[in-house]
Amino acid sequence: MSKESISTTASRREVLKGFAGAGALAGVALPHVHSQVDDTVRIALVGCGGRGTGAAHNALQVSAANAPTKLVAMADVYQSKLDRSYAGLKAKNKDKVDVPAERRHVGFDGYKRAMDALNPGDIAIFTTPCAFRWVHYAQAIEKGLNVFMEKPVTPDGYSSRKMLELNEQAKKKKLKVGVGLMCRHSQARRELYSRIQDGELGDLLLLRAYRMQQPVASCFSGKKPAGESELLYQIRRFHSFLWLSGGSYSDFFIHNIDECCWMKDAWPVKAQGQGGRHYRGENIDQNFDNYTVEYTFADETKLYLHGRNMPGCQGEFTSHAHGTKGYALISGPGGHRSQARIHKGQGPDSDVSWMFGRREGGRRITESNPYQDEWDHLLEAIRNDKEHNECERGVAASVVTSMGRMACHTGQTITYEQMLNADHFGPGADKLTLDSESPLKPNTEGTYAIPEPGVKKNREY
Repeated sequence: MSKESISTTASRREVLKGFAGAGALAGVALPHVHSQVDDTVRIALVGCGGRGTGAAHNALQVSAANAPTKLVAMADVYQSKLDRSYAGLKAKNKDKVDVPAERRHVGFDGYKRAMDALNPGDIAIFTTPCAFRWVHYAQAIEKGLNVFMEKPVTPDGYSSRKMLELNEQAKKKKLKVGVGLMCRHSQARRELYSRIQDGELGDLLLLRAYRMQQPVASCFSGKKPAGESELLYQIRRFHSFLWLSGGSYSDFFIHNIDECCWMKDAWPVKAQGQGGRHYRGENIDQNFDNYTVEYTFADETKLYLHGRNMPGCQGEFTSHAHGTKGYALISGPGGHRSQARIHKGQGPDSDVSWMFGRREGGRRITESNPYQDEWDHLLEAIRNDKEHNECERGVAASVVTSMGRMACHTGQTITYEQMLNADHFGPGADKLTLDSESPLKPNTEGTYAIPEPGVKKNREY
């Protein structure tokens, strides 16, 4: 039976009729064949914070051509987070959420139990701190599940190497893997990328990226409250701790870095940078308040990243490209919709030669939501058995981001290869339980080791 003879909307029962008795195919991956008779793609959410809840909602709102989807299991280490996420998703999605109490799991082994509710071809969502990404990915691959994982994919060299190793198994099974770098799915950025690759900007000479904002999420933290587990405290405030998330640098700046590298169609080979901590008060997190990084590509062109998490300062959230023929706004100002355009000069006040959505004599095209687009693209690949594995690109973006962070934290020039082969922040992530000690220990004053550029030259803390 040819692939073309199988309707992509056929139920599993109809498809399996065609394979009845085909014992020779027992070991062949058939990722477009779903496990439910009604052809519903079932979903498990592992990590029930704000981003996980948002990703699950997007999964349940895919276009009619790729539906139906249903959330059937959830897992987190915090009961309160799981309960809030469940209530919010149920209120917005009603009968698309079927997660009774026995399929809501709390604990470090909850990811296994949540994935046990799925069958090969279903989807596991991973939105925990990325220190656990490789652990969860290994389980999904073993069970033959498609995956959506949030960015960053890794915080350090060991987990990056581990993810690349695991992904070879995922590719052999033809699993579909989405990574939450949703800018790559933006309509406006995709058209801008094509125009840059076609030469409309000429040769790219310089890229600039800015994410300067107030302190966000859990990137600043005070001392651990008495009576709370050290491990669970750090997970609750994961943006503050490098072993869990790569800190504010990796979690927030990765979007700008990734979209600039995409436009360049290359990854930097080295980075140098600087940053510092100011007005810290009682905060004990491991982050710098500001970062400035010079990334260098193989052709010696540069990407400059300016990041800041400080109250009362000028804010900016944009990415820019300069070429021999003009200037392009990649994204901004503010938010993840792009507003992409190309100018004839080297700045935004020069004449516009192209702007996404602008049509002569026609109604302007409004860009769709890239958070939703990435899910529609993933489900389309699953439904139609299209190749879709973003893991390697997600790892590369994570390594490049960590490379700039480590350059700032050590005061040294860091190459891509150095970062990829760097030490492990959090060994034993696959063995943690609710009673485990954290890989990061506080000192007697309740504070933690922090980066000391020029003093700690080979490690970040």
